[in-house]
Amino acid sequence: MKSIEIDGSKLEIVEGDITQQETEAVVNAANKRLAPGGGVAGAIHRTAGPELYEECKKFGYCETGEAELTGGYNLRADHVIHTVGPVFSGTDDDEIYLRKSYSNSLGIASANNIESVSFPAISTGAFGYPTKEATYIALEEIKEFLEENDLPKLVRVVLYSQEDYNIHEEAFDEIFDEL
Repeated sequence: MKSIEIDGSKLEIVEGDITQQETEAVVNAANKRLAPGGGVAGAIHRTAGPELYEECKKFGYCETGEAELTGGYNLRADHVIHTVGPVFSGTDDDEIYLRKSYSNSLGIASANNIESVSFPAISTGAFGYPTKEATYIALEEIKEFLEENDLPKLVRVVLYSQEDYNIHEEAFDEIFDEL
């Protein structure tokens, strides 16, 4: 685990299972229908139970870069923030929408007085975003948000594999070397 304090809040990177995090909210790397799927979305929906998808159906559809808040049901977290990251296309829009996924998720947490939130590596699985590139975008966006907002007090990035953790650790060290 690596961590750093940023203007009264804490950013952590850990290797682990996002469904087992004891933060107030976990972020779901969702599809546009907010439906159960594979990867992170499948794991969160399986652990939370069928009530999660029933609540997601109320939203109908979520655009790329946007985010929605639901209950956590059988998760340890009280809430799920669903965000739709970009499917990697190699265009400039990829970075714009990935940044929006992080900032809109953090904005929902802040607006709802959620003090702790766990993120997966959004868009790096089935959506094909290169992990190293996505990592720098994610950590920079989280850093900027925490510098400008009081909440959340804890942002944890949860990596499923040692390989993903190593990529995040390298980026973390480079980004926060000057702090």
